Amino acid sequence: MASNSSTPSSPAAAPGAERGTSDARAATASVAFGTGGLDSGLESNTEEGSPTRKRRRLRRGSAPASQAAAPDDGPDDDDDGSDAAGEGDDGYGRAAYRDDLDGVDDDFGDQAEELDEEIVDELDIQGRERQYFSEEEDDDEGEDLGENAEMDYRRMETLDRYDADQLDDRRYEDMDMDTRRQVEEELNRRDAREGRIAQVFQEDQEMERDDAHRRRFRRGRDDEYGFGANEQELEDEEIINLEHFDVPLREWIATERPRNEIKRRFKNFLNTFVDRNNQLLYHQKIVKMAQRNEQSLEIEIGDVIHSMSMIAAWIVEAPKDMLTILEEVARDVVLALFPYYDTIHQEIYVRILDLPGTENLRDLRTAHLNFLIKVSGVVTRRTSVFPQLKLVKVNCPGCGTVIGPFTQQNHQEIKLNSCPECQHRGPFPVNTEQTVYRNYQKITLQESPGSVPPGRVPRSKDVILVGDLIDKARPGDEVAITGIYTNTPDPTLNLRDGFPVFKTVIEANHVERRADVLGSKILTAEDKKAILKLAKNPNIGQILINSVAPSIYGHQQVKTGLALALFGGKPKFIKNSRVRGDLNVLMVGDPGTAKSQFLRFCKTTAPRAVYSTGKGASAVGLTAGVSRDPFTKEWVLQGGALVLADKGVCLIDEFDKMNEQDRTSIHEAMEQQSISVSKAGIVTSLQARCSVIAAANPIGGRYNPARTFAENVELTDPILQRFDILCVLQDRVDPVDDERLADFVISSHMRSNPLKHAATAGENGQGQRPEADSDEDSETQTDALTQMTKSMNVSDSSGGGMTIDQELLQKYILYARTYVNPVMASDLDTRKVETFYAQLRKASQHTGAVPIAVRHIESLFRMAEAYARMHLRDNVCNDDLDMAIRVMTECLCEAQKYTFKRQWRRLFRPYLTYRQDNNVLLMHVLHELFQAAHSYHQLRMQTTQSSKFAKQQRHATTLSVLGTDLLAKAKAVGIYDLSEFFNSPAFVKQGFRYDEAANAILKDI
Repeated sequence: MASNSSTPSSPAAAPGAERGTSDARAATASVAFGTGGLDSGLESNTEEGSPTRKRRRLRRGSAPASQAAAPDDGPDDDDDGSDAAGEGDDGYGRAAYRDDLDGVDDDFGDQAEELDEEIVDELDIQGRERQYFSEEEDDDEGEDLGENAEMDYRRMETLDRYDADQLDDRRYEDMDMDTRRQVEEELNRRDAREGRIAQVFQEDQEMERDDAHRRRFRRGRDDEYGFGANEQELEDEEIINLEHFDVPLREWIATERPRNEIKRRFKNFLNTFVDRNNQLLYHQKIVKMAQRNEQSLEIEIGDVIHSMSMIAAWIVEAPKDMLTILEEVARDVVLALFPYYDTIHQEIYVRILDLPGTENLRDLRTAHLNFLIKVSGVVTRRTSVFPQLKLVKVNCPGCGTVIGPFTQQNHQEIKLNSCPECQHRGPFPVNTEQTVYRNYQKITLQESPGSVPPGRVPRSKDVILVGDLIDKARPGDEVAITGIYTNTPDPTLNLRDGFPVFKTVIEANHVERRADVLGSKILTAEDKKAILKLAKNPNIGQILINSVAPSIYGHQQVKTGLALALFGGKPKFIKNSRVRGDLNVLMVGDPGTAKSQFLRFCKTTAPRAVYSTGKGASAVGLTAGVSRDPFTKEWVLQGGALVLADKGVCLIDEFDKMNEQDRTSIHEAMEQQSISVSKAGIVTSLQARCSVIAAANPIGGRYNPARTFAENVELTDPILQRFDILCVLQDRVDPVDDERLADFVISSHMRSNPLKHAATAGENGQGQRPEADSDEDSETQTDALTQMTKSMNVSDSSGGGMTIDQELLQKYILYARTYVNPVMASDLDTRKVETFYAQLRKASQHTGAVPIAVRHIESLFRMAEAYARMHLRDNVCNDDLDMAIRVMTECLCEAQKYTFKRQWRRLFRPYLTYRQDNNVLLMHVLHELFQAAHSYHQLRMQTTQSSKFAKQQRHATTLSVLGTDLLAKAKAVGIYDLSEFFNSPAFVKQGFRYDEAANAILKDI
């Protein structure tokens, strides 16, 4: 080994040789320090990789500084090309390696010396092979591992050594077939286990490669299409002041630096905004959006105002530019949380919620153009879904080049002058395969029925829906739309008017469908608390009935029916069939009995109501029809009044003026609450889940009590049976009742403007009060206000009583229909319903006033559910059922002829007196007695022959009724004590006096 160490070093100590020497030293050291001796060191080298990996590791070594400074004396003639190999990166010389061995300590032992010659020979062979099979390449470029891969598998006797402890050279005895089969099954199971484990690691590696590829792909795509900016660039860029600019806002936003600053702020807003619970609000919204696979991120404008007030103002003033920027940032934030979400949706839309202020459709002007606005209304028609061009690519017919993409802007057609490659003039057909489309739909929004000024025609506006807003609303839905008010050229208007006229549309950004029962009213916590407190009043049912049209005197039966219709029952679903829960009411009466006033009150009380008249309404106007859309030239469905009143109330005045064919068309809407349409190739069904409240005049102008209800109106039995409640309003001549009516009207006028009345009474011609009369005028005003306060408690034939204001009544109805869904109680007395229905059927055979059918049983339960809702009860009890029977009995009794009316009242008296106040019954009986006495008095004056007696009677101012007559009438209804009635406030207030000595009741006339 001394000869090896004394061998002179080769002068060709090239860089390749130096690297080989250093790597050889490292290999020798690893062998010397191996724990398992020579064999273990070789084994570790073998396990570390293939010979190619060994050669790559040797190439990456660095030569010592002494060898790097050695002079290059030229090639050695005695060396068989090894020096030439040493000049390249892959050459390894024998002499250079021996020089390195001189620096190895003697403590390395004999193992390094024994391997010295063999390793040097092998390295010499490898150097020559590399020179022959490969070319020189730069160190920084590395080595192509796939080149000459077959050389990695050639036999090397020196390095192909194995650990004897791990070699199993035992011989196994021959096995029979069963044993061999068991062994093979065990080996198969082991291979399966190892294969699964290996597959897991392989899938992890493939996923990492896919992630890297996806990130590279997204970066390239973002650079190509301009999606987003580099985050580092946004952070490193100098923050600018967005508020200081001297150019138009849209030009300022279009520049790069303000655009990047807006992106930075909005991204920080999405990543840092927290709610009251200190939770990242919009991160949670993004997670929910991803769970539902949606592509709309809803941003509340109030949050933006709180964090970035200026950007919130810019969203309203320049919505198109700002929304484009915000959607880019939203997409980047979503992809940061869910890197694979772009495989589901390529775009993320930003939807603006709760924009303050709602504009009326009739108030939109040019000042609103290109601004973000919020409007509300009812959808009247909707087109089909069309594909709209978004990114257009065209083909050149001359050279076949694909030109584009071009972004489609609004309704402007993309026109090319020539092909940039061959200068072809076109026309250029659209490349349908590479062109990107989006869904497009147009709806017509009309003013809500309750917001149209009196005497005005409702106005409408076209709304464009794209993306995921398609089919968000259908005809009849009441919606609130946030969108961009923009304009588009209309060739038809230009040709017709002769000068440029633009058509305005709303490009929807957000569609809020108001799905609640009665429209857009929102109940606050205070409202709910007040409603629940009010419902605890035991007389709440009568209070609500009195609150229906309180400015109209009397007509307690009509008010009860309208109250039940406004609250409504609960719809039922039985085996894919629906049973309506809404109540239909028909009012028939003489002119001047406030039928139209009742309808007007229902229109203003019900948050969603549609008012129509029979003379101006047709079958198409009430139900639905089809019309040709002027833009798409296709037939579109347009809903009528019943469709627009879905989940509300449809009010029809002058119902008798409708044509018979038009009335027949609403049969389906009144019972099944749907409208089937089969016109112009459109076969569909629209929802008309509403109550129908109609008013009609009798034949001849006045109601004839000698005829039945059906004979007084020109309506057929099928449509009469679809009305649950029939109300008759008659204008009877009754001096006592007329006096009370006049008093009520006068008091109503005084209450309408009491301060003005008092002030006018105290003013003189100069408009000033004299000092001496100031106290007297003050006393006069106080007395007037006191009298008016008293007059507010005037009791009519219905008993009068406490009322609530219209706004609270509206909220009470909304709460009841939204949160109260009563069901039939288990202990309900259904036997009473069976008995009542049998009596009705039997009694109707003799009179024939109104046909009694099974629908009347359903009407009973609907009225019982409505009365339970008035009390906010979850169960329909016997009290509700008895009240429903009483209401129906009163309606049917009023519908009879005058000759049968008394008979019906006597037959159904137990139902009519239910929950009636004794004072109310006695007051009604007393009015009838005084009316008879007054009639007798008038007749006596006309028939008397004595002028003296006639003169005395003419000057008589007091009428009297015997107490025995009133007691006889009271006993017929189950009342035997009149003392409480004589002392009641209602008795005194109506001007009655009781003469106990004469046992007579007196009243001045």
